[in-house]
Amino acid sequence: MTGRLVLLGTKGGPAIRPGGPWPTSTLLELGGRRIVIDCGLGVTRGLTYAGLSLKALDLVFVTHLHSDHVLELGPLIHTAWTAGLATPVRVFGPAGLNRYWQGFVQALEFDIETRIDDEGRPDLRQMVEIVEFGEGIVIGDGGLEVRALRVDHPPVTECFALRFDCGGTSVVVSADTAFFPPLAEFSRGADVLVHEAMLAAGVERLVARTGNGARLREHLMASHSLAEEAGTIAARAGVRRLVLNHLIPADDAEIGEADWIEAVRKTWPGPLTIGRDGHVLSFGGDQVGNREDRHETGNAEEPNA
Repeated sequence: MTGRLVLLGTKGGPAIRPGGPWPTSTLLELGGRRIVIDCGLGVTRGLTYAGLSLKALDLVFVTHLHSDHVLELGPLIHTAWTAGLATPVRVFGPAGLNRYWQGFVQALEFDIETRIDDEGRPDLRQMVEIVEFGEGIVIGDGGLEVRALRVDHPPVTECFALRFDCGGTSVVVSADTAFFPPLAEFSRGADVLVHEAMLAAGVERLVARTGNGARLREHLMASHSLAEEAGTIAARAGVRRLVLNHLIPADDAEIGEADWIEAVRKTWPGPLTIGRDGHVLSFGGDQVGNREDRHETGNAEEPNA
């Protein structure tokens, strides 16, 4: 099974800063399917930079409705439509996603109807199928199986890790979650685990820069995983590669890749990738490797292990 995983946006949280990374979005190409996972700000730009024709938009998954995961869903689909998208798109997400979509197309009603009449486009509102899901099997067709696991991301209750299995290749995306032991069994034997990660020292500097520091610290520590906890999940699951993503903080000048590696190596000795915007992991045969070695860490003598 050949394919690739492209980290389009790797920052945790919705705020962006000059020269910094973008919020969460990922492209998974597997079994001939083009799968977008989460649609934070910048996802449309990221997909085009990754070389994907927006007309080829196929499947979209939203793990939960925090803005750094859903803000650009409507604009992505609308932009793909203006680029020539003429085939149906299925969008999967938790309860409340259909309300988001209906609100978006209502807000863009003038533009949509004008382009239908003036440019002869198909009706965008009839091209998009919204599927709201809970735990269990989400898709089981065409050789692709997608399963969902409710994770621990208070106060959000409808937040789901996703597992994608196709042709013997398995990719798990943790979504946003506190340390959640059931995620290890859900990820058992996966080729890649993409797990959110946080550095405690960076959190302290982050909250010090904000006016609501105490409340923000309380939320972060209750709702997200430290890097070493992500490593624990990967080790218990026996995955082939751990990818740290949704980094908190992702734009602290005092934190470098070495700090992330030091933290996760306390619990995870295996192949490791620290997420960076635009980073590509390729799947081919029985190997999972990095296309951009400057972002790679792990077993130097076996870079594709």
